[in-house]
Amino acid sequence: MKMRNVLAALPLAAMLAACAGSGSDRGVEAVLKPTQGSSAQGTVLFRQDGDAVVVTAKVTGLAPGAHGFHIHEKGDCSAPDATSAGGHFNPSAKPHGHPDHGDHHVGDMPMLVADASGAASLTARLAGVSVGGDPASSILGRGVIVHAAADDFKTQPTGNSGARVACGVIAGR
Repeated sequence: MKMRNVLAALPLAAMLAACAGSGSDRGVEAVLKPTQGSSAQGTVLFRQDGDAVVVTAKVTGLAPGAHGFHIHEKGDCSAPDATSAGGHFNPSAKPHGHPDHGDHHVGDMPMLVADASGAASLTARLAGVSVGGDPASSILGRGVIVHAAADDFKTQPTGNSGARVACGVIAGR
């Protein structure tokens, strides 16, 4: 009798486990492709983790050093220089700044730092954005841009990080 109750409960337990994990495990990605004249490319994964999004980036083909890295308002990489992606994702109309200090665009991310071979990787937590959910904070369908230069996190509205060297659209996997 006890075995029958355990077996009857298994499908329900499996369903509850799937539902419980669906929010925190939901992930999306952006495949970065080079802009005209660039060789930068890579993948950026975004995963919802509670009220934050964990971003994991792997990029190659960069000049050694620091590079501005942002979520942009439009998921459009059609222009040769990726200006079609628009400005930084900034639904709250905040000033540009460092994502770990004070006010900033929700699309502001920590810099990518490329090694001598031009490879960069980054894992960071982003507050104020979501993978799906509220359209005002959702990053789905938005662009991801890697810039040619370091972000000074001060110059408005872009951080003076130079040309766009790679662009990708955040989409489901």
